[in-house]
Amino acid sequence: MSTPIASLDRRRFLRGSGVALALPWFEFSTRPAAAAETSAARKRLACFYFPDGVPMPLAADPAHKDWSWFPHGSGKDYTFTKCLDPLESVRDELTVLAGFSHPAVRSIHGHSNADQFLTGAATGPTGDYKNSISLDQEFASHVGDQTRFASLVLSTDGGTGTPRGAHTASFNRSGRAIPAEHRPKRIFDMLFVKSDGDAARRLAVSQSALDDLLADARSLRKALSTSDQKTLDEYLQSVRDTEIKVEKAKRWINIPLPEVDVDHLNLDVTPEDPRNYLQTMYELIYLAFKTDSTRVATYQLGRENAIGVSDYLARAVGFNLTHQLSHNTKEPDGWKNFGIYCRFLSEELGRFISRLKATPEPGGAGTMLDNTVLLFGSASSAFHLSRNYPLILAGGKNMGFKHGQYLNYGPENPQGGPWLGGTEPWQREASHEDVPLSNLFVTMLQRLGVETEQFADSTGGVPAV
Repeated sequence: MSTPIASLDRRRFLRGSGVALALPWFEFSTRPAAAAETSAARKRLACFYFPDGVPMPLAADPAHKDWSWFPHGSGKDYTFTKCLDPLESVRDELTVLAGFSHPAVRSIHGHSNADQFLTGAATGPTGDYKNSISLDQEFASHVGDQTRFASLVLSTDGGTGTPRGAHTASFNRSGRAIPAEHRPKRIFDMLFVKSDGDAARRLAVSQSALDDLLADARSLRKALSTSDQKTLDEYLQSVRDTEIKVEKAKRWINIPLPEVDVDHLNLDVTPEDPRNYLQTMYELIYLAFKTDSTRVATYQLGRENAIGVSDYLARAVGFNLTHQLSHNTKEPDGWKNFGIYCRFLSEELGRFISRLKATPEPGGAGTMLDNTVLLFGSASSAFHLSRNYPLILAGGKNMGFKHGQYLNYGPENPQGGPWLGGTEPWQREASHEDVPLSNLFVTMLQRLGVETEQFADSTGGVPAV
């Protein structure tokens, strides 16, 4: 018998949907029954976000030669500065991009915009907040049913954060933030440790509850106002998503979890040991991809505006707090100090790219990197400036991506320089109109096998990548 929706104990319902949505056995291993699947068709996507922008000393500044984040030169004839030269060994596997941003937020303070990095939504500086689906979740909607985990959502701070202060880069089709996991031990357990033998019974109970909820909700809709119908429709969509996950979990429940060698990992590491922490998070993504537990991952390295434990990451290279580095560029060695931190991020990204490159694609052609697209970037460039995002696109050669190049769609000498007080770069009139970043997303989705001509506010693609 159905229970009236208005009389439901909300806490009991949330526990019920939690069982359906987040049981450890949703995570995946290699699938014996699916070994005949064409591995060559496997395509993966990982997106990484870092906060606080990058060093952008002006061309007349002596620091420009060594510590400007963007390379010198163009096309295939370019030179990394010290910010990015740890990537030299994988130069032919990546493209540095300049001159891209999301049109809706170009005149908004950069600390407000991590939320829309993968969505392109007009999230605005204040007031009403509405987001949209992120790039990773769009791709996951096409391939997520092929793996135990539809996607892996990670961040250094964990959870969702707040509107315009996200701790996650991933948003569902309704624009709701998807909570990110930040504890390496828990991530590992979700991926590779089966909790108990009572999973099937609990999943069956969850399915029964979903049937009752859906039936009752549909009959209730007729009596609701237009506004409440919209709210209920969003609720129904989340229930349908849960139902899909429950059915999926039933299929996976008796399939053995993968066995992986993690003797080299310290799963109890925290952001207070930042280099090891980043290496562990990258390694967990690598293991998830290698075991085909998921084909989609996001990792937000830090939250904007110096809030959260992620602001400790600069301690990996001897500085106290990360955000301060972007403010202190007017001080002696300010650009160098900020650049040293960016170099640290480049080292760890390069290590991850090399790890994928060194691993043959299981049962397929080329390496794992050849079948994995990586996007690394920020929604700020110069001090709080929401234009000319610093971007690195890597991998995916089996999908047709061309690398070993620096593609600058902006002016030769973009806005930059230290903030000396008064008007900040983001408050100044734009001297150049960037290419919509969503154009890149359209090309990425197409190469990943998604038939689409549009994402967010895109106006085309970026065939040069």
